Amino acid sequence: MATDTQQHSRNGGMHTGHHFLIVAYGFQSHLNPCRVLAHRLARLHGVHGSGPVLATVSLPVSAHRRMFPSSGDVGNGEDTATDGVVSYAPYSDGLDDGSMARDGEARARSRQATFESLSSLLATFAARGRPVTCVVCSMVLPAALDVAREHAIPLAVYWIQPATVLAAYYHYFHGHGDLVTSHAADPAYEVSLPGLHRPLRIRDFPSFLVDTTGSELVKFFNESARELFEHLGDPGCTKVLVNTFDELEPAALAAMKEHLDVFAVGPVIGFSSTEARIHLFNHAGADEKRYMEWLGAQAARSVVYVSFGSIWTYSKKQMEEIANGLRRCGRPYLLVVRNDGRQEDVSRSLDDVVLEGQGMVVEWCDQPKVLSHPSVGCFVTHCGWNSALEVMALGVPVVAAPSLLDQPTSAFLIEEEWAAGVRGERNSEGVLTGEELARCVELLMDYGQRAIEIRERVEALKWMAQEAAASGGPAERSLRSFVMAANSIIG
Repeated sequence: MATDTQQHSRNGGMHTGHHFLIVAYGFQSHLNPCRVLAHRLARLHGVHGSGPVLATVSLPVSAHRRMFPSSGDVGNGEDTATDGVVSYAPYSDGLDDGSMARDGEARARSRQATFESLSSLLATFAARGRPVTCVVCSMVLPAALDVAREHAIPLAVYWIQPATVLAAYYHYFHGHGDLVTSHAADPAYEVSLPGLHRPLRIRDFPSFLVDTTGSELVKFFNESARELFEHLGDPGCTKVLVNTFDELEPAALAAMKEHLDVFAVGPVIGFSSTEARIHLFNHAGADEKRYMEWLGAQAARSVVYVSFGSIWTYSKKQMEEIANGLRRCGRPYLLVVRNDGRQEDVSRSLDDVVLEGQGMVVEWCDQPKVLSHPSVGCFVTHCGWNSALEVMALGVPVVAAPSLLDQPTSAFLIEEEWAAGVRGERNSEGVLTGEELARCVELLMDYGQRAIEIRERVEALKWMAQEAAASGGPAERSLRSFVMAANSIIG
């Protein structure tokens, strides 16, 4: 990336093109798609009338410091960093230790602190001759709405979940909320949403929209989502970037384009080394050479890869069931369990598995590299959207074991819309049993008709995804259209 001096030299010190400030939560699942989007924006050249494109990613102080350990104190945008392509500028959420506000009063204070910090960033960038021309927020970030309104800067939403989930939220807050809520305790109840070519069962909805626990966190998120979706459609806030592609979710995208300016810019996953996934947790003990050599010693399509993402914490019971399921399969496996993702007594279950010598347990791995390896035969996943997109782009059959957020909808898409895998059903305690895990793995790994059809389907999806993400392909064209549309707002 150009140095600050080089950036400011354009037009006698004033940057005349776009400057996108991408504001994200400090979760790995937000950081990586935001970072890759920023890279792709910064690499756009020759967009009609837009001039050069700058992109800055803003994360909470705690995440910024984990990404850049040498960072100093945060003050008025001075603590910036670069990865050679885009800049990074932290914002303060008033906590700055990675914790979350636990009640309404604390959340209000955090929102105000975030607003003040982001406003300070805007002032700093303007003083440096590169004012922010568009704020892009990941998903539902209320303070970003406040900043855009207060400073009269266009706001775009970066929806890092499926377009089908976007449709579910939009219609929930535009006429379907009472229907969904009144049947939230009936998993099999079907709701037909405008534009989708098949109904969603309650069990397939994003979990927060059908929550029956009364969770304060869920209430807070839904209130924030309501505010966002009521604001979407206002002047200066109609544009939504969605991390998907047309051939993957044509009906959902077409339906949402009737209401909003939707741009399908996916799959936004790191295909190049400069876009490689960033990990915010400590994985110093990871040994890539060891697990890649182990994969290389296994037969083609023989390995069961198991990973439940960057947030999931394994309970002792769940770990025991996973170990039992892998024993039942009798196949080689690569199991990812973060050191910070283990509840009490989980390590004992892991030690038993390791001693059996059937597979390998690692605290971290380069997931795209693993999924690309010819020895991997299926992926057991929680169905986070980043993982779902990676597995579609790399052509691996899926055992979908969702639990919360958008994961049930992603599992529905994988099994029923795309026929790219099978859903593993959790029991009444929310545990994926060893018996169920083994059933799903065997269904995908044998040579039955359904397994063959799934393998053929994921191969077709792989080429669709790679075509969408190719240089000059649909994703890049859509991103260019977004920049041109944003340019017309400020022009």
